[in-house]
Amino acid sequence: MRGLQEELDKSQLQLLQNAFDAFDHEKKGVISTDMIGTILEMLGHELDEDTLKEIITEVDVNGTGELQFSDFCALAAKFLQEEEDDEAMLKELREAFRLYDKEGNGYITTDVLKEIFKELDNTITAEDLDTMIDEIDSDGSGTVDFDEFLEVMTGE
Repeated sequence: MRGLQEELDKSQLQLLQNAFDAFDHEKKGVISTDMIGTILEMLGHELDEDTLKEIITEVDVNGTGELQFSDFCALAAKFLQEEEDDEAMLKELREAFRLYDKEGNGYITTDVLKEIFKELDNTITAEDLDTMIDEIDSDGSGTVDFDEFLEVMTGE
């Protein structure tokens, strides 16, 4: 349990304790693995059935169908860490976008985007670059706003 407390701060632990307690109806110190999907959904993570089964198998190693609070924390810690990583990446990408959007117009030109791609991969051909830019700049405006930039950089 000690390792988990290092990974999660007090407010996160309290949030998890409250969620756990809400589903521990009989106050036995365990919750049914059937509740995991619902709890994760409440925390903002919708998972498909296969992913959910995989996760449950990982944390319920004995196949009891029940989770103790420490197992629940181990499971939730993965999701909370992913969120922090996503936020950090978003912040870095926003910062990178700002550096290239020197005038602060809220967009960068496709020429600037080509330069970024060349910096990221110096083996890329001009033809591949043009194809990528055509896909990204579907309206042919010659500019890319932050949302489009984000989509390109994260593939989402």
